[in-house]
Amino acid sequence: FLYCPHTPQSVCAQSCGPGFWKVLQEERPVCCFSCVFCPEQYISNQTDQQVCIPCPSQEYPNPERNYCLPKTVTFLSFEDPLGMALACTALFLSVSTTAVLGIFLKHRESAIVKANNRTFSYILLISILFCFLCSFFFIGHPNNVSCILQQITFALVFTLAISTVLAKTITVILAFRVMKPGRTMRRLFVSGIYNVVIPICVLIQLILSGVWLGTSPPHIDTDAHSEHAQVIILCNKGSVTAFYCVLAYLGTLALGSFTMAFLVRNLPDTFNEAKFLTFRILVFFSVWVIFIPVYQSTKGKAVVSVEVFSILASSAGLLGCIFFPKCYIVLLRPDKNSLRCIKNKT
Repeated sequence: FLYCPHTPQSVCAQSCGPGFWKVLQEERPVCCFSCVFCPEQYISNQTDQQVCIPCPSQEYPNPERNYCLPKTVTFLSFEDPLGMALACTALFLSVSTTAVLGIFLKHRESAIVKANNRTFSYILLISILFCFLCSFFFIGHPNNVSCILQQITFALVFTLAISTVLAKTITVILAFRVMKPGRTMRRLFVSGIYNVVIPICVLIQLILSGVWLGTSPPHIDTDAHSEHAQVIILCNKGSVTAFYCVLAYLGTLALGSFTMAFLVRNLPDTFNEAKFLTFRILVFFSVWVIFIPVYQSTKGKAVVSVEVFSILASSAGLLGCIFFPKCYIVLLRPDKNSLRCIKNKT
C-alpha cells in the first residue's frame, strides 16, 4: 500500500471554476462531467461546486456569477425622466384648469356660462383640478399614507367629476321634458331632484372606499423581481377585489353618463353641450377600458406610469371637450356670447 499525498486529477474533464456547476454526464464515469454556467439569480463561489446557490431577493449576481451584488432601490421619482414628464404635464393641466375656472368666474354673468349651469360647471372644474393634482401622490417616494391617499383621492374625485357630468345631463333632459305636456317631469324639475345625484354617487363611492380601507387597505411594498438589478418601491393595492370594484363603479357611472348623453345628443347645443357630450364621455370610458389590460400586463414603475397617464388623459378629455369650446366663445367670439344668439340657436 502506497500513500499518495495528492488527489489524482481526472483526465476526463477539467475542474469547474467559480460561476459554474458540475453536471454529471450520463453513462460515463463519475469523473466525467460538464461545466454549466449558473442560471440567472444564482452563483457559485467555489471550484467544482455541485449546485449553484441563489442570491438573496435584495441582491443580484455579477456577470461572472461568482458573487452577489446589492440591488439599488428605485421608484417613480420626480428626477426620473418619465416621472418629470408626468409631473410637468399634471402641473400644466392644473394651471390650465385654474385658468378656465378663473375665466368662468370672471364671466359668470355672461349668457353662455349662465346657460350651462354655473354651479355644476364650477364643481366639475374643481373636481377636474383635483384629478390632475392627485396624480402627484403617485410620483415620489411612496409611504403608507401616500399609498392610501392616491387610491382614495383618485376614486372620490373621479366619482365627483363623472357624477357632475351625469347631473348636468339629467338636468338638461328634465329641462326640455318639462316643456312637454305632463306633470311628472315638471315636478321632478321643480323639486331639484338632479341636485341629489352628486351626493348619492359620491356617498356610494365613499362606502366602497371605507370597506376597502377596513378590510385590506393599500400599503407600501417592494418588487425585487421585475428588474434585474433594482428593488422597486411601490404601493400595493391591498384588496385587489376592492380596487376593481372601485373601477367598476366608475365605469358604471361613465356608462350611465354616456347613455344619458346619447339621449340628449339632438337637443340644442347651447344649453347642454350636446355636440361634444357623447364624445367626451366616450373618451373617458375608452381610456379606462384600455387601462385594465395594459395595467395587468405591465410591471414595476410602468404600472404607476400607466395609472398616472390614464388619470391625466381622462381628465384632460373632460376639460378639453367641455370647457375649451366655451372659453373660445367667451374670449375670442364674444358676438356669440349673447342672449340673442342663444335664442336663435334654440
